[in-house]
Amino acid sequence: MSPNAIDGNLLKTIIRNGSINLKNNHQEINDLNVFPVPDGDTGSNMQSTMMSGVASIESLEDASVEKIGKALSRGLLMGARGNSGVILSQLFSGFAKAFKDLTTADSVQFVNGLKLGVEQAYGAVINPVEGTILTVAREAVDKAEAFAKEDSDIIDVMKVYLEEAHASLQRTPDLLPVLKESGVVDSGGAGLIVIAEGMLDALEGKMYEEEKVRKEKGKTHAFDTEVTEFGYCTEFIIQLNPEKKFNKDKLVKQLSRLGDSIVVVADEEICKVHIHTVTPGDALNIGQIYGEFANLKIENMTLQHTETLLHSAQANGEGEHACGHDHGHNFRVETKKKYGIITVVNGDGLKAMFQEMGVNYIIDGGQTMNPSTQDFIDAIDQVNADNILIIPNNKNVFLSAEHAAKNIEDKNVIVLPAKTIPQGYVSLTMFDANQELDETIEEMKELINHVKSGEVTYAVRDTAINGLEIKKDDYLGIEDGDIIASESDRYETVKKLMDKLIDDDSEIITIMYGADVDEKEVEKLRAYIEETHSEVEIETVAGEQDIYAYLLAVE
Repeated sequence: MSPNAIDGNLLKTIIRNGSINLKNNHQEINDLNVFPVPDGDTGSNMQSTMMSGVASIESLEDASVEKIGKALSRGLLMGARGNSGVILSQLFSGFAKAFKDLTTADSVQFVNGLKLGVEQAYGAVINPVEGTILTVAREAVDKAEAFAKEDSDIIDVMKVYLEEAHASLQRTPDLLPVLKESGVVDSGGAGLIVIAEGMLDALEGKMYEEEKVRKEKGKTHAFDTEVTEFGYCTEFIIQLNPEKKFNKDKLVKQLSRLGDSIVVVADEEICKVHIHTVTPGDALNIGQIYGEFANLKIENMTLQHTETLLHSAQANGEGEHACGHDHGHNFRVETKKKYGIITVVNGDGLKAMFQEMGVNYIIDGGQTMNPSTQDFIDAIDQVNADNILIIPNNKNVFLSAEHAAKNIEDKNVIVLPAKTIPQGYVSLTMFDANQELDETIEEMKELINHVKSGEVTYAVRDTAINGLEIKKDDYLGIEDGDIIASESDRYETVKKLMDKLIDDDSEIITIMYGADVDEKEVEKLRAYIEETHSEVEIETVAGEQDIYAYLLAVE
């Protein structure tokens, strides 16, 4: 019999099925990235966000739709990664609000939740853009709202919702010219449809299992289900809540879908967990179901570094693990200061540079590896300062940082609008811990607005953008987010980009070169600048970053 109402168990089931459907198909969503650069991570961010929400409701049995909705909303918000993940979390957060004081929800209440979600998601974005996931969600729910009655079959309502969502998705290129030029539809909208399809399938009795990891050229796809060689060494200790029903076997089963090298040791009061996973936030969300963290550590095995991302006040240095990392390394501001600075960056050279400039806490991430809201909250907790400045260094990290700041009450947290590494770097050159807060922020923002940012990476597919015919594996020169050069030769690409960035008012260019760039090429580049732009001072930094061969800051 088809349902005209859902209870908490059914709500939990359809959310989980939708999340698994997205997880199994997230790479196809990634491939819809408008720009042909190797950081198309919309699908990865959305599925990681959804699985964080699933982890938060997994232990709830026979709960009301109100309780499931609240837990789901909290889990999604804390696990939200990237702009797409934050918007998705807002869609479901508004959705949950419709279930206040409800044990079950009928079709009208269900659709009202979808409507409230759209309103909240639009409100969360400063400048909403049509032709995105927002449009798809809005147009789909408008059609479902007109159809739904209290006694309507929820399956029929979802079919109407999905039919319009598909139609809306096909219209997104007409609203966003860049989609039409690239020959793709909006990736966020496509991801939302995959979730909704999984939800409908669950209502009709078709349940999904998580697919095993897919490998490509010896590497593991980010956020897939198994980890054999890459990912994060994650370790935490939980002070068990006596009111929670802790079951070690159930915890191991929950963690097993996230990774390998799992070790769980527990007694009546504490539980210690070790796991290698590409989704450490999901592992932490599962652990937090059973109590409070006494110790947290995460280390990036892909880069083989030893800097921990989450720390306790006293690092636990006992024993060694197969990953070979030093689990006792500590990085925390112990004496309370007026200012603390958190930033997001990858590449050992860039990390060292930002630390030397006064950054107190570095979250390892950025392109293809967006930190979650919870990652920012954990970082804020570790910085002992009255005023905390977050420098995201990436436009796809900005919303997660902002939402983390909104959840902090005991510290003043300011998110600077630095959306590139060059912007973040230049803003720090103006930071003065002796100045008043407003004056410091104003000066840093002024530099962010005036620096020119350049990036050189490679194309992951053939396409045409901004009148450029781009071939797969070409090098791309990007100026403040716009692709302005495409060449088969990396040196020629960075030359063209620099010639575009440097003008008569330019005084300094900082060249941050990546892990794959030879120093001889950098010296050749320096000689070219000295010959053609002799008035510009040159600084070079061995950033050792991945993906981007060059990051350029022109002041």
